[in-house]
Order: sequence, then C-alpha cells, then structure tokens
Amino acid sequence: MFRVLAAATLILTGSASTQAQDRQEAAATPWVEVHASRVRLVGGQTKAGEARYLVGLEIVLNEGWKTYWRMPGDSGVPPSFDWEKSRNLGNAEVLYPPPTRMPEAGGVAVGYKGAVIMPIRVTPKDPGAPVQLRLALEFGICRDICIPATVNLELDLVPGAAGPPPQALLAALDAVPRPHHKRYPRDPELKRVRVVEGTSPLRLEFEGIFQGTAATADMFIEAPDGLYVPLPTRQASTRSGGALFNAELSADLAKDLKGKTLTLTLVDDAGASERRWTFP
Repeated sequence: MFRVLAAATLILTGSASTQAQDRQEAAATPWVEVHASRVRLVGGQTKAGEARYLVGLEIVLNEGWKTYWRMPGDSGVPPSFDWEKSRNLGNAEVLYPPPTRMPEAGGVAVGYKGAVIMPIRVTPKDPGAPVQLRLALEFGICRDICIPATVNLELDLVPGAAGPPPQALLAALDAVPRPHHKRYPRDPELKRVRVVEGTSPLRLEFEGIFQGTAATADMFIEAPDGLYVPLPTRQASTRSGGALFNAELSADLAKDLKGKTLTLTLVDDAGASERRWTFP
C-alpha cells in the first residue's frame, strides 16, 4: 500500500501568452518541474477561423514513476482540474488516452508511466475574445510513495494567433477511446454483458472482440456515485476470437449498482472504445 505524504504537496506555476507567437506555432506554457515529473499545457486552434481550441496537459514522468487515470484502480488519486480562475471559458472537456494496469503492493493501479498527453477541448463563451486558461491541477506522482502535487498553469488562447495543435496532441486525441457507434474498424467491440447469478460472489461477465495483440487486450469498469467495481480479470478466449472478462461483486455492491449506468472501456494495441451499460 502506498504511503501518501501530505506534507510533500508541491505548488508550482507556469504561464504563457499566445499573443506574440507566430500564427503557425502552437501555444505552450513553460515546463514546470514537479518532483519526478514535468508538466505543461500545449495547444492550438482546431481549424482556421474556428472558435474552438484543442489543448493538451502533457506530463512526462521519470523512470519508475507513474500517475493515475480518471479511475485509479485499487489505490491512487485521479487528477483534478480546477478552471475557476479562467476567463471567457465556456467549457473545458478533459479526455483521457487509454490507461494500463500497474501492479503495486496494495493491489493494481490504473494509469500511465513514461509520458501522457490528456487532450482538452476548450470552448470559449465569446468566440471573438481570447480565452485565458487558468488551471489548478492536482495529481499524484507515485513510486514507492505517492506525492500529491498541485500545479498552476496559465495559457492564453487568442483567436487567429495560435497555429494548429501539435501532432503529438492530435495523436493523443486519436488514441482516446471512442464511443461504440464511432468505433474505428480495429477498435475493440463489446459484444455481450451478463450478470451471472447463483454464484458467491455474484459475477459480471463481459465478452469483447479485440483486433490487436491478445496479450494487450484489457478492460476497465467505471461506476457513478463513488462506487468502485473491482478490476475485471481475463478468463478465456472465445471461439469467435473474443475474450471473456469477469468482475466479482459483493452482495452490497450488486445492490448499490442496480439501475446504475457503468462505463466499460476496452483497450488493446490496435485501438480503444467505450460503451455504457445499465446494471439491471
């Protein structure tokens, strides 16, 4: 189990303005060093004349360190985005590339090692005015211990002044799990979900079709209202080329999940998709 060092919280700030930048350059804040990582915002206008921007939160981690997905697994803390001090910000939608499982002493965490770019779709209130992004980010940087960090980043987005988003950010956006109806041909596909009753504990069974390398096939479950569904375990391959996953539920958890809509994310090295499913 990781120890959380509350006293080691880091508060750092980076800022940048796009007003003096070349039209062909993406906007970016300076890198902010945060213990065993560095963080920045980078982005640009999605299309010439459009009033929307694509921004990325870029985190680069030292060897052996990790940070967490929006559902951090058995332990860990998901990132928290506070845009309250921003100006002319209508909406900031944070998206997450596919995570991986990361075994640790207290169980299995879900998140990222090495580096990750989290795309953020930014919509201004007034399309003709600059957007002043002011982000207070809280996230965990973890190895043998987990250090909570707070980083303040400032990025100004001026209509027509920033170039297109960088290719690395566009690639990160393309990697984000797609809704079932927008799947690419090689994205995983959820074929079936069923509740297996008469067992103790009760079990959820999932069947998915994966086009990538078998060893990379995985799935993650998110529940609303603070409920945590244990990470599913892979059971077998099906005759149709799919894979079966099971998640065991206690009686109390099964009761709490009734009528709740779960988000099921399927990933492999060929793509990623997600689908909603309501517990009967």
